[in-house]
Amino acid sequence: MNKTIRRASVFALLLVLALLIRATWVQFYEGRALADDKDNRRNAIETYSAPLGNIIVGGRSVTGSAPTKTGDLKYKRTYTDGPLYAAVTGYASQAYAPTQLEGIYTDLLNGTDSRLKSVMDTLTNQRAEPGNVVTTIDPDVQKAAYEALGDKKGGAVAIDPKTGKILAVVSTPSYDPSSLTGANTAGAAWQRLTSDPDKPLVNRALRQPLPPGSTFKLVVAAAALEDGLYTSVDERTDSPDPYTLPGTSRELTNENPNAPCTNATIRTALEYSCNNVFAKMAVKLGQDKVKAMAEKFGFNDDRLDVPVRAYTSVYPSDMYPSQTALTGIGQFDVTATPLQMAMVSAAMANGGKLVSPHMVAQITDSGGDVLEDYDGAGSKQIVSSSTAEQLQSAMETVVNKGTGTNAQVPGATVGGKTGTAQHGENNSQVPYAWFTSYGKSDSSGKEVAVAVVVEQSDAARSEVSGNGLAAPVAKAMMQAALKD
Repeated sequence: MNKTIRRASVFALLLVLALLIRATWVQFYEGRALADDKDNRRNAIETYSAPLGNIIVGGRSVTGSAPTKTGDLKYKRTYTDGPLYAAVTGYASQAYAPTQLEGIYTDLLNGTDSRLKSVMDTLTNQRAEPGNVVTTIDPDVQKAAYEALGDKKGGAVAIDPKTGKILAVVSTPSYDPSSLTGANTAGAAWQRLTSDPDKPLVNRALRQPLPPGSTFKLVVAAAALEDGLYTSVDERTDSPDPYTLPGTSRELTNENPNAPCTNATIRTALEYSCNNVFAKMAVKLGQDKVKAMAEKFGFNDDRLDVPVRAYTSVYPSDMYPSQTALTGIGQFDVTATPLQMAMVSAAMANGGKLVSPHMVAQITDSGGDVLEDYDGAGSKQIVSSSTAEQLQSAMETVVNKGTGTNAQVPGATVGGKTGTAQHGENNSQVPYAWFTSYGKSDSSGKEVAVAVVVEQSDAARSEVSGNGLAAPVAKAMMQAALKD
C-alpha cells in the first residue's frame, strides 16, 4: 500500500514540476511573443487608450487622434488631406496592421519607444508621451503631383539632388486612410479597397516596378561613357537603322521612322529616343557592364529603405544577346519604380553623386527634442562628374527640342528623358508613359529631380507618350519645387 502511495505521490510531483516548468517557459520565454501577438486585444486597447503622436509635413500635422464614442478603444486615428498623403503616411487602424510611416514608427507614435521614457515613466511603468515623425515632404510639390496626375493611374516621386530629401511621393488612384481607422467600419472599407481593380492601396511611387522604357537609356548611355566605349555624347555611334537583334531575324525600329537615328550620336539618340542606338550599345557593352551600372544607381537592391522599403527595381542576368539588346531600351525583364528613375536623374543633376533618398528628416519626442536626425544622409559617386555633365547637356537637348518639350519650365534649366514602355503580350495593352528629369532654377539655384509613370489614363492609345502624359506632371512638380 505504501509503495503504491509513494508511486502516486512521485507521479503527482512530476506533474506539478512539469506544470511549473511550462508556466515558467510561457511567462519568461513566450510571454513577449504572446504580448506582441497581433490578435492580442490588450495591445490595441493600450495603443488607442490615448492620442497618438503625429506625422508632420511642412511644419503641419497631417495626422491626429479623435475620441471614440463607444467600445474599449478610446481614440482612433484621423487624417488631414488623407488621400493626398496616403502614399506617405499609410494608415494606423484599430482593425489592421499599420503601414508606411505609421507602421515603421508605431512604437514612437504610440509612446512605447524606450527613447521616450523619462525616469518617472520607468518608475511608474507608465507609457510615455508619444513622439512625432517630421517628414521631408514639401506640401506644394506633393499637391502639384497629386493634382497633375488627377484621375490617371500612376505614381510620381521628387527628390532634392543635393540632400536626398524626398519632396513628394504620390500614387493614384489614392484612398482615404480615415476609412480604415475605426474597428467597426474598417472591414467594409477594406473589402471595397481590396476588391477595386485599380488597387488604390498599392503605392505605385515606391512599390510597383514597371518596365521603364526609354528612360533606361540614360543608364546605358552612362555605362558607355564610363566604359570608354564612347568618349563624348557628340561622338557618332555605329548603329544601323533598323537594327537586327543578334541571333534573330527581328528588326528593331524606331517610333519616328524619319528620325536621324542611323549612326546617331548619344545626344541625338536621346533627343529622338533612337532604339537602334541603345539596343546595339547594350549588346556591345555586354550585359555584365550594363548590369553593373544599373546596380550603381540602385537596381537589384532589395534593401532600399526610405525608410519605407521600396520594391526592388530589376536588371536581369543570364540573357541571350537579343534580350540584352532589349534591356538597352528598358524592355525585356527590366523593371523600375518612379523612385528608382528619380534617383537616376538626381545623380545626373548632382555631378554624378547620388545622395541616399529619405522622406523622414527627424523623429522627435513630444516636446520637440530630436531623437534621431536623418538629414546629412550618405552619398556615393555613381559616375564621374564629366559623364554627368555630358548627360546633363544631352538631357537638356531632349527637353529644349526633342521628345520632352512639354517639361519646359520658364526660368529654369530642365533636362529629361521620355519613355513609352510596352505593356502586355505583343504590346496588346495600353503602354506605360514615363518621364524622368531634373530642374534647376536660373535665379535661386534650387534643384529637383522627378520621375513620373502614367500606368493608365483616358487618353487614346495613339496619344500615349512620355511627353504627352508624364512630362506635364513632371513640369508641375518642378515648378512647385523651384518657385522662389
